[in-house]
Amino acid sequence: MKNKHSIKICSIAGLLALLCTGCASPSYTTTPYQPGPVVGRAIGAGAGAVVGNAAGAVVGAGEGLVGGIAAPFDTTTHIVRRWHTEIMPDGRTIQVPEDILVDANGRPVNPPPQPPQPTNAQPTTNFGR
Repeated sequence: MKNKHSIKICSIAGLLALLCTGCASPSYTTTPYQPGPVVGRAIGAGAGAVVGNAAGAVVGAGEGLVGGIAAPFDTTTHIVRRWHTEIMPDGRTIQVPEDILVDANGRPVNPPPQPPQPTNAQPTTNFGR
């Protein structure tokens, strides 16, 4: 299914390219006996397009490589403020801010330590009985 879709798109693109280039007329006239200038321009345009696309591919690949290499060294951070409620010893309830430093993906840079989890395991004193 994808193959038919891509064939249609490539066919339409090729037809449009032929129509656009076929409508161009040179600023000079030639005779059928000396078509050299027209052929030279057509070959030059084709070669220029191929070389331009090759150069664009090299530049695009280089920029992608640099972006991929630089991604781990991205030090973009921002502060996220989280509020929690605390009850004071005299009975007042207040909102206390907690500022968390996060990286570009929203993960905490220095996460707070996790509190120890209580276990319900009973110590065994008699092994095998």
